Amino acid sequence: MNLVVNGDAESGPGGSAEPITTVTGWEVAEGAPALIAYRHGGGYPTPSDPGPAQRGSRFFSGGNSTRTALAQDIELPARGATGRSAVDAGRVRYTLAGWLGGYAGQEDGARLSVEFRDARGTPVALSVLGPVTADERGARTGLVERTATATVPPGARTARVLLVFTRSGGTSNDGYADAVSLTLTAPASTAPTPTATATTATATTPGGRA
Repeated sequence: MNLVVNGDAESGPGGSAEPITTVTGWEVAEGAPALIAYRHGGGYPTPSDPGPAQRGSRFFSGGNSTRTALAQDIELPARGATGRSAVDAGRVRYTLAGWLGGYAGQEDGARLSVEFRDARGTPVALSVLGPVTADERGARTGLVERTATATVPPGARTARVLLVFTRSGGTSNDGYADAVSLTLTAPASTAPTPTATATTATATTPGGRA
């Protein structure tokens, strides 16, 4: 299950290139993002440009700000296969994933990170994805998938997901992101193999017992 709320930019206001002040599930920590429709046109990514195969109707962009940041604080599960006891035993893995990109040969970009924190709010681990460079995109407008997988640090109780868009030039912040996710997994417990019990068949003869 994806722990990130609205990681696909589908919920709440948006749909054009106009910056907005609130984003469902996210804190707008800096700047003003835009949640742009893939069919908006105007040089922005389209449904046929590189990006998620199962993409929705919109993606995140940095709006017009030099730097735009979206943050989301997530409480990790307390119980279950990926709960606290499993985390503290080092049995839980996480995968941070997102499609990150930009416009043509420009170096505007998006960076995605997750910072795990203990019960006191002290950072205990950090994982960073991106930004994807123009070279890595082949100087094409679009988004490229980036992922990171590791063990959730023992003692972690929350995770702060941060999406930062940076403008390198021009008037639009053309850092783009979509399909942002944070998932947890734990190895399935191995059930003991049943022990076969040998039985001896007793033959009987017609008309009597063996």
